[in-house]
Amino acid sequence: MAYSRLRRTSDQRKALMRDLVTDLIIHEQIETTEAKAKELRKLADRMVTLGKKGTLAARRQAAKMVRPENVSETETALQKLFGPLAERFQDREGGYTRVLKTIARRGDNAPMAIIQFVE
Repeated sequence: MAYSRLRRTSDQRKALMRDLVTDLIIHEQIETTEAKAKELRKLADRMVTLGKKGTLAARRQAAKMVRPENVSETETALQKLFGPLAERFQDREGGYTRVLKTIARRGDNAPMAIIQFVE
């Protein structure tokens, strides 16, 4: 599978993607660079697919990638993935996220994008 290295070593890249996918699950919309958003889309769609399966094996696979952060007092990001997000996309066969390009970042002129879950 071809993927973007994002100018990072493999451990840095994995940590970055874990942080981004966890933030996307918690906030359902984040703003990042266009390259990171395109890479995150693949991972986020894979996580929602695991959430829809709902098995113990799928939950363990998702737990390897989603950080144990709290969404609210009683719910973690993993619980949100396997609860409300899985229910929302139950009838959808893919394409759970969208990437919207925005204006370039001031300072380094990096192309920016908003990645969000579709409704």
